[in-house]
Amino acid sequence: MAAEPEPIWTPSAQRAAASHLSAFMAARAPREVRDYRALHAWSIAEPAPFWSAVAEFTGVKLATRARSVVEDFDRFPGARWFEGAELSFTENLLPAGAQGTAIVSLGEQGERTELGWEDLRRQVGCLEAALASLGVGAGDRVAGLVPNAAPAVVAMLAAAGRGAIWSGCSPDFGTRAVLERFGQIEPKVLVAADGYVYRGKRISSLATVLEVAAAIPSLEAVIVFGRLDERPALDALANAGPKVLRFEDLTSGTASPSLTPYPFAHPLYILYSSGTTGAPKCIVHGAGGTLLQHRKEHLLHTDVGAGDVVFYFTTCGWMMWHWLVSALAGGSTVVLYDGAPLHPDPAALWRIAEREGITVFGTSASYLAALDKSGCAPCDEADLGALRTITSTGSPLAPASYDYVYGKIKRDVQLASISGGSDIISCFALGNPLLPVYRGELQCLGLGMDVRIFDEHGHAVRGQKGELVCASPFPSTPLGFWHDPGGERFHAAYFERFPGVWRHGDYAELTPRDGLIIYGRSDTVLNPGGVRIGTAEIYRVVESLPEVAECIAVGQEWQGDTRIVLFVRLREGCRLDAKLEQSIRTSLRRDASPKHVPAKILEVTDIPRTLNGKLVEAAVRDAVHGRPSPNLDALANPEALDQFRNRPELA
Repeated sequence: MAAEPEPIWTPSAQRAAASHLSAFMAARAPREVRDYRALHAWSIAEPAPFWSAVAEFTGVKLATRARSVVEDFDRFPGARWFEGAELSFTENLLPAGAQGTAIVSLGEQGERTELGWEDLRRQVGCLEAALASLGVGAGDRVAGLVPNAAPAVVAMLAAAGRGAIWSGCSPDFGTRAVLERFGQIEPKVLVAADGYVYRGKRISSLATVLEVAAAIPSLEAVIVFGRLDERPALDALANAGPKVLRFEDLTSGTASPSLTPYPFAHPLYILYSSGTTGAPKCIVHGAGGTLLQHRKEHLLHTDVGAGDVVFYFTTCGWMMWHWLVSALAGGSTVVLYDGAPLHPDPAALWRIAEREGITVFGTSASYLAALDKSGCAPCDEADLGALRTITSTGSPLAPASYDYVYGKIKRDVQLASISGGSDIISCFALGNPLLPVYRGELQCLGLGMDVRIFDEHGHAVRGQKGELVCASPFPSTPLGFWHDPGGERFHAAYFERFPGVWRHGDYAELTPRDGLIIYGRSDTVLNPGGVRIGTAEIYRVVESLPEVAECIAVGQEWQGDTRIVLFVRLREGCRLDAKLEQSIRTSLRRDASPKHVPAKILEVTDIPRTLNGKLVEAAVRDAVHGRPSPNLDALANPEALDQFRNRPELA
């Protein structure tokens, strides 16, 4: 029997006792609930009292009380939450009495602006009035082709104040990728920046804005704010069709947000699937479910409240931007950064963490891996005394990255690897201020999330790999897909495999400690000789080698079976010779299993990623087999696929 692993970090008794989660357990849970395992069990067994307690404890402000907390809980999908309740999402994110700085907006070249709470309220009120004058009302769509800067937050809150649905894309998306998203939802107003700066280069967005504005007939106005220039020249947009307005002119007056309440399930956001297997799915999320989940995750799981300074490295098209912005509801200061994370050097974001006194630093697993490979030791570059928690998501966090965080960033910090997705605009697994951190594991399942691991027959298992599912409804279940009135596409995406159970598409394992290990996406699981292998199992071993910058593995159909093909991108100055290839094979055999050893190892200079930075194993698999990729516009670097096609080594 394997020895029980030792935790890599444990919260002090004082820190655990002072957490919001401890206070919640003492004040709201039944008396017999004395630890997190019991609290999670209660949250699943008694959803109505649990979610009611969460709403009250986290300060969710309802304009009208609910007739019931949940109805039709036995229908999934179909359960209804807080029926009869109304709320203003904007009011909740502009809490009364919040003082000081609401938003710090930073750029790559050192530019910095602060927005206090009163100024944020004023700008939101002004822009909401402008949207009203443009005829924007409940259910209309306001699209944002925006960098991660304060005007994006103002525009989102103003749209929500009108009852409109906000949908954002990063300005580095190409015109076709933007149209594949915004063209489906037919926005009435487009909010855009004149450009952005990335790796020291000034990149104008106005040509893309013009093409988008000319191609979407529903657009009645384009609102532009300056990032490259204080008052950008907008002459090029004069013939686009829609009215062209300046954000700065619209927000220079004095006004207050209307704070009009809407039903709990009123649509708030449209997020998008990656679009790598066809047109992106438009996922509609409700205001109440989004707010309730985010308040639970911020206050209870991340221990974020008033006085905290919260940062997440994200673009406005990623789910984590919405998660970050919701931290305003707790009175936290939100730090927005627009630029390249490793520019002008790998320590750039950590110097920001020191200057701003960041207490919660959010990023991606790929960033931490790249930082490790760079040789940067943030603990030597910046004073991180204020830093309490590091969160990571986007892909599985390799065990080596846990070692890096505690060895090179900060010894006494909670490392919370979290996992969910745009599908649920929240998380299934999260951090926990009461529990230790184990190397390679996500700390816990989220409260109120009935997460299980199913084998291929739909039986719940522990200690073995399987499909990550959620067996009961939760408040942030999407309202559905846009233009899917009967719900057929929505049902097929999540409920077809296991009726009445949400199948998320992750290949994972529940540990004896109730932690979670994620091995990759279940649709890219490798199956050599009938043995199921998650791609992350390979990546975490191979990418720990100093010569390997990153890698991607796919299954190639071969002689009636499947063989693993591993592609590696090496660090500068390294080459794939017989010695390195043997080192890769030996490491996989020793640290994973003989089944994990690839049949072929090939070198590439680039690996394709989605516009949100995620690896696309499916597109590489298609290229290896000579099949066309369904949607190259969903990729940030589609030209990289050329290195995977027609490889003589795979013939």
